[in-house]
Amino acid sequence: MANEGLAGTIAQLESLKPVEEKLQKLMQEAFSSGGAGGQKLKNLLNGTWLGEPLHVILTDVPIGAWTTALVFDALEWTTGRNEFATSADTSVAIGLVGALGAAITGLTDWQDVDPPARRIGLVHGILNLTGTALFAASLIKRKQKSRAKGRMLAALGYAVAATAAHLGGNLVYEQKLGVDHTSGQTFPEEFVAVLAESELPEGKPTRADHNGTPILLVRRADRVFAIAETCSHLGGPLSEGKLAGNTIQCPWHGSRFALEHGQVLDGPAVHPQPCLDTRVRNGQIEVRKSTCIERQ
Repeated sequence: MANEGLAGTIAQLESLKPVEEKLQKLMQEAFSSGGAGGQKLKNLLNGTWLGEPLHVILTDVPIGAWTTALVFDALEWTTGRNEFATSADTSVAIGLVGALGAAITGLTDWQDVDPPARRIGLVHGILNLTGTALFAASLIKRKQKSRAKGRMLAALGYAVAATAAHLGGNLVYEQKLGVDHTSGQTFPEEFVAVLAESELPEGKPTRADHNGTPILLVRRADRVFAIAETCSHLGGPLSEGKLAGNTIQCPWHGSRFALEHGQVLDGPAVHPQPCLDTRVRNGQIEVRKSTCIERQ
């Protein structure tokens, strides 16, 4: 509940709006100015190639390393043994390297986030940078043989990083960032009719429904493609997206998917779209759940 209260307070800080809007615009322009190369770099940092958000994986490195550092600090303080001091310093350094990677990937993900998550994410990032700066200062003090100050700065940095982690939890569990927005949707195991063939024009993304689950249908020449209509990134309507060849681009944040098997071609999405088998029978387009992803 405390986490929800903190996140709610941050979401109401209208004074941050100009900052978040300007920074987000700068990030988007920086990647778009790179053309195809910028998109490839963005895909790399988003984790499109991995199938999972890279930022989420990298955040474990600084948290784990700095937790270890505090344990070794406590052992050094109570025993006075130099090997614990060396282990603590090494753990702090490893955490700093991991924090750099987490910051870069986190900022890349953040550029495609909408309010109110955008504001919470901004404060989350600022707190993480503050915690990282405190650990960097701690390492400097350690190298200067001022170990007591180094331990104090590390403890303070850890407290700040822990607060940032709480906000990160809100972004995932409350704001649903980094999760697959098609998760939980159910598709028919056997062929069922979802649309009359006459209602599906050539080259026009069309939404159909099966028991409340939206399905995207696209006719290309003599073939009909079907994938989940809800974009896995943040739930955008793919039926309103841009069709290019056998791919569809989400109208919200530009994620691009292959119609044939639902795989992510361009981020920010990292999770593939569930795809369906199709057939035309008695003037009706029928679909069923497919294993097309597994066959790739």
